[in-house]
Amino acid sequence: MYCDYYGFREKPFNITPDPGFIFLSAHHNEAFAHLLYGIDNHVGFIALTGEIGAGKTTVIRTLLGQLSPDQYRSALIFNPCLSSLGLMQSINREYGLPTHHTDTAELLRDLNNFLLEENEAGRTVVLVVDEAQNLSSMVLEQIRLISNLETEQDKLIQIVLVGQPELRELLAQPELRQLGQRIAVSYHLRPMNLADTREYITHRMEVAGRKESNLFTTKAIRRIYRFSGGLPRLINLACDRTLLLGYTREQTPLTPAMAGSAIADLRLTSEDGFRLRHVLYVGLVAALLGTGLLLFTREQTPHREPNATATPLAAKAPLPISVPTVARQLATVTETESALTAFNVLARIWHIPTAAWASSQPELPEILARERGVDTLKFTGNLGALLRYNSPAILELTIPALQGRRYLALTGFDADRYTITPPLAGRTTVSGAELESIWSGRAYIPWKNHLNIPPGIKGGAQGRAVSRLQTLLQGGGLYKGGLSGVMDRPTLDAVGSFQMAQGIDPAGGVGRQTLFLLYRTARGFTNPVLNHAPGAAR
Repeated sequence: MYCDYYGFREKPFNITPDPGFIFLSAHHNEAFAHLLYGIDNHVGFIALTGEIGAGKTTVIRTLLGQLSPDQYRSALIFNPCLSSLGLMQSINREYGLPTHHTDTAELLRDLNNFLLEENEAGRTVVLVVDEAQNLSSMVLEQIRLISNLETEQDKLIQIVLVGQPELRELLAQPELRQLGQRIAVSYHLRPMNLADTREYITHRMEVAGRKESNLFTTKAIRRIYRFSGGLPRLINLACDRTLLLGYTREQTPLTPAMAGSAIADLRLTSEDGFRLRHVLYVGLVAALLGTGLLLFTREQTPHREPNATATPLAAKAPLPISVPTVARQLATVTETESALTAFNVLARIWHIPTAAWASSQPELPEILARERGVDTLKFTGNLGALLRYNSPAILELTIPALQGRRYLALTGFDADRYTITPPLAGRTTVSGAELESIWSGRAYIPWKNHLNIPPGIKGGAQGRAVSRLQTLLQGGGLYKGGLSGVMDRPTLDAVGSFQMAQGIDPAGGVGRQTLFLLYRTARGFTNPVLNHAPGAAR
């Protein structure tokens, strides 16, 4: 809405973590160093705690992004509200192991075999469990049993427990003392100070495309810091709302009075201050954002006399999307049913066979796609980054009250309205704020490898696969040479230039992300899109 007005390429203060906006304060760097030390020294158990919105997810995603697949095997468990069996199935699924067993001992055996193989290959296996303060004592005991998988010289798996301050209290309980005593490295992530907050705000605006750093006055930033206490998520909420207010008033720079009005509208303050963990509930924030936006819009709309035939605004307003509402609706379907529903929507769009329900084993969208000859790009980021791919996707949801995962099919986007299936609260379109309140930040984007080019082609490769890659590069106007079938310097330069323009690390060769984007650039291939507007990616 306000991006063009301020000169942003995208919104700078989304609350969903985006690797492109990563900012590490001194405290974040310390946390990162502690985690990396614990993993590289194979200490076994590591704990990272911090308040809601302190940036724990940023640290974890930065860490996982630094762990090379050649040296590490990592897995991230988002939803810890599982049984011991559900947790073991989720862990094995993340590592690509069978999950059809209903006995934790069999799942543990498969995991142990995998860990031994990885250890022999010289790779370190890392398991990150987020929101660990919600784990039951029984599930924590199961995690302790996993940590028992070891050789005479080494721990086979490095387990990182991430959670709110309650996690420390949980691990201190007498019945969990065996687990608590195994935490070899622990770090509590503290909020940013005023200087880091100022640098954080400037950094995010620069990444979003604005070079001038004087949009917020010094006193406005100080006001935002007092409100947020240096917590990144609250900084993002306050800055985003202040930008919206400045846009509606057509006023810059953004003053402390404007920041104060925006903060008041968030309704997160009180006369005695606030306790963040009691009030910062994602569904509530999304609802408040929607309410505030409606208020701003009404303030800017000229007054009109009542129309006797018009429908009152309240009658037209859609039901709000919130975590409790979605939880009640999706509790009626299993993880497998949810995955199949979302996958079959996209299967019809791609004109591939749909999948039938089989009760014997949970199905992941990527497995369903692979069985039908379709590849899948695994995405982690925010809605702005996802929209740049402009492709229908399967979104993995975060619903703490439900066991297992749930999914939505994202099939369209227009003017900050997202088209989804199945409908939520009877609605097939939702706002970005509503979607972000229930989305985990993970998605699966099906795509067709029309020319059957194997991912991972690097310099020096030869053969038909390289010829097909050169054909694809020619179709995108990226390569002028012949179909030599040799990954020579002109071909490497064409690939490298394309990857640089797309922000892709060229070290991995021609991977799935590169191929996916090349097919959307080259002529002659039909690819479904989210947005048909001019200028949107094909």
